[in-house]
Amino acid sequence: MSIKENVAEVRAKIARAAKESGRNAEDIILVAATKMNDAERVKEAVKAGIDVAGENRVQELLEKYEQGAYEGVPLHFIGTLQTNKVKYLIGKVAMIESVGSIKCLAEISRLAKKHDIVQDVLIEVNIGDEESKSGIPAEELEGFLEEAAGFENIRVRGLMTIPPIFGEKEEQSQIFCKMRQLFVDMSAKKYDNISMDFLSMGMSGDYEEAIRCGANIVRVGTGIFGARHYH
Repeated sequence: MSIKENVAEVRAKIARAAKESGRNAEDIILVAATKMNDAERVKEAVKAGIDVAGENRVQELLEKYEQGAYEGVPLHFIGTLQTNKVKYLIGKVAMIESVGSIKCLAEISRLAKKHDIVQDVLIEVNIGDEESKSGIPAEELEGFLEEAAGFENIRVRGLMTIPPIFGEKEEQSQIFCKMRQLFVDMSAKKYDNISMDFLSMGMSGDYEEAIRCGANIVRVGTGIFGARHYH
């Protein structure tokens, strides 16, 4: 299957899942997770009609950025972000989807101010309370958002999560629905600089279920590019 055919297939599945959840396919943003795919393959995906390119690693993003890989679509950073790497992203990415600490927010705000921009971010939630994952525990999210509202060069646009890997579809649904509920609860609160526009969850193995549970951003890598070959 070519990248073009894969994107068409992913789009068809998104449309079906959106319909099942009473929404339009146009309401779902398809982020191509481009990790370990070179600039040419990323350009192919852009041509095939993805909405956004999503990169996991700062170093890789910078290399491909120089090669014009992302031209034609917005670029999101979707990987774990170390505070000392923030400086490489400001001015290049439309959104940082994976903010998991106040320290990181503070640095994004400081550098965004320097560049005279307001940076869109999503707050990463560790919905499965996994020690190996970054993100804010669900029960701390409210306090975190109150603090986040104080940063003037940041605009929080919603939430993102990387859920635990489950064998059972039921468990998967429960976690996605728990995340959706959190999103709804936070939407009901009115903070400055914070709007709950986006719920980013679901990857190649589970994006259809994520959409059924309310995701409006999905991050698909293998489903578009095929299996990754780790060297």
